[in-house]
Amino acid sequence: MKTPIALRLSVAALALVAAPAFAQDATGDAAAPEAASTRNADDFHNDDAIVVTGKYVKALDVLAGVSVVGGEKLALDLRPQIGDSLTKLPGVSATSFTPGASRPVLRGFQGERVRVLTDGIGSIDVSNTSADHAVTIDPLTAERIEVLRGPAVLLYGSSAMGGAVNVLDRRIPRAMPEHGVHVDGLATYGSAAKERSVGASLDVPLGDKFVWHVDGTWRKTDDLRTGGYVYSPQYRAALIHLGDEATEEGESEEAAEAYGAAKLKGRIPNSATETKSAGTGFALITDRGNLGVSVGYFETNYGVPGRPELEHHHDHDHGHDHGHDHDHDDGHGHEHGHDHGDVTIGMKQWRADLRGEVETSGGFLDRIRVRAGFADYTHTEFEGGNVGTVFYNQGIEGRLELVQRERNGWSGTSGFQYNSRDMSAVGEEAFVPPNHTEQSGLFTLQELELGNLGLEGALRYEHTRVAAPSVEGKRNFNALSGALGMSYKLDPDIKLGVNLTRAVRAPSAEELFADGPHIATQSYEIGNANLKLEKSWGGEAYLRVDKPGFTASLTGYYTKFDNYIFDIATGDSIDDLPVFQYIQRDARYYGFEAEASVKLAETRDWNFLVDGVADYVHASARNDAGDYAAIPRIPPLRLMGGLEAQSEHFDGRVEVEHSFKQDRVGAFETPTDAFTLVNASLAWRPMGKSGGLTLLLSANNLFDVEARRAASFTKDYVPMAGRDFRASVRVSF
Repeated sequence: MKTPIALRLSVAALALVAAPAFAQDATGDAAAPEAASTRNADDFHNDDAIVVTGKYVKALDVLAGVSVVGGEKLALDLRPQIGDSLTKLPGVSATSFTPGASRPVLRGFQGERVRVLTDGIGSIDVSNTSADHAVTIDPLTAERIEVLRGPAVLLYGSSAMGGAVNVLDRRIPRAMPEHGVHVDGLATYGSAAKERSVGASLDVPLGDKFVWHVDGTWRKTDDLRTGGYVYSPQYRAALIHLGDEATEEGESEEAAEAYGAAKLKGRIPNSATETKSAGTGFALITDRGNLGVSVGYFETNYGVPGRPELEHHHDHDHGHDHGHDHDHDDGHGHEHGHDHGDVTIGMKQWRADLRGEVETSGGFLDRIRVRAGFADYTHTEFEGGNVGTVFYNQGIEGRLELVQRERNGWSGTSGFQYNSRDMSAVGEEAFVPPNHTEQSGLFTLQELELGNLGLEGALRYEHTRVAAPSVEGKRNFNALSGALGMSYKLDPDIKLGVNLTRAVRAPSAEELFADGPHIATQSYEIGNANLKLEKSWGGEAYLRVDKPGFTASLTGYYTKFDNYIFDIATGDSIDDLPVFQYIQRDARYYGFEAEASVKLAETRDWNFLVDGVADYVHASARNDAGDYAAIPRIPPLRLMGGLEAQSEHFDGRVEVEHSFKQDRVGAFETPTDAFTLVNASLAWRPMGKSGGLTLLLSANNLFDVEARRAASFTKDYVPMAGRDFRASVRVSF
């Protein structure tokens, strides 16, 4: 792989700025003054230091809606994958393909339209290419997680129309430990999947300017237990019908198998996971900047639950081909049959990262930042005990940011971003040919404060080159995106704002060139090499209130797409796999997000609060008749409320979450029933908030209801967890 221009620029920039002393920054971020806390700001998963790493201009509070989760709340909600760890935030759902692979869904968007970042740059894996691919970020390593929505995510890429999820860890230290050696740890047991997990990190000062970091995690789960039937009502009806057909024809063995599957309750077959990670980092931190590097390893193995066979075959060969040949030649000399064992996925990634920041000595620029990462990734899909397909991915991403000094209310940042990916798949089910994607981007964000009036503008240009030599595919795209925002403070605690965005996205290699069976998703995927740029106009309006004892936020949004790219079920099948074809149509998304928290009462030792979250998204695209029809896998209206009591030593909480029925579904998609989850949690800090020890107990889905995520590709046979008792110990000292 050639050394990309972004990496060369990053090294050159660091060489220029390394001569002066580097500036110490306790958080590495632009912290809001009101984030002050009596707790140590360096504590593991600290709730109190609510700082935003989208740190380009203050807190991006004009163009971005930001949610930050850390501390005890993050520890309570941690699950094996990051998508399932964030679903209590407004506007956030999850793909929940399997307990081992779940990506965030933001405002109904998933895949290419949601960027998952680690400290501001991509996870450099292939989780955005398919729902069955896990994110190579272990939530156990997270110090805090930020969810950015709205136009400001253009800073991270034009494709992030739904938003961005930024995971912050300590692998490259941001500060000298305040009290010498610093230790963080978290251990958890969860009953629903017999989950056992432990993670720990160590920060050691080496003199007064150097810090060394080391961390490690391990998690193992058994098959996940659900609260009702494993298969959805529609699938169970089809299985019973299959059993009736087999019974009529005297096929007793097949009938028993179908009836047994229809009655299956309890644990989801082939849903176990095991994950481990390790990393080490080193940083130089002085009074004018910081420079650090890290190396990390991530490995996970997880099962992919299988979709049941829903059709009766007289000869027991399960070879129903819907008019296609029994064995399908993929054009590369491989034939695909039907007899696949349980699918499991083994994934490994080696990663190296660099981060640097230096204050300038005056003038127009305040500071220069550099961030870069390289990863080597391997992903093996096993069919039974045999290797089916192996995915290889090497990628690099880098950013150079020039942050302006604030003058007369004007501030901003500009920069350059580069990423490159070489991906190939080897095996009989290689659904996408070897491909190379290279993308360069220039961006700027400018902010002007005029008293109570705030103005912001963002602009991003991207050039994308996608090539698949084996199929003679090569496309080049130029995209220009921009956003404007305006806010007005009715008083210091109330802000109104509106934003307008023009976003343009280049299609991915998978959307362009896919053509083959993908056994892990149990589908046959077909791309479209003639896809055009996807373009959208979006607007949002918001109200934010932050008063003593009361906070609230309400955002409404609307986005209209030209040439919206999505995959649809065609109703055909190849090799007994349903065919999904990428197409382009006009589309529109609209919805709202709301949250509020009110202090009900306060005594000498206790605070009592009530809070609530509501979100909704409506998405549709033009069909062949020219009418707007539902886009598949969109979350329904959701309401959530909680009562909480807080003190120095104890926090207790009870919450109820209700998801409504989703019957606005795409072609060949099944609806999801409404469900209500009741959860409770208790946190005990024996030595108080500053003592560094917390014991956490929680009970989730107390009434053991059957629940399915509408956004999940596998919702008909991978329901959510049933009743789950969890116990965690968190230390930080």
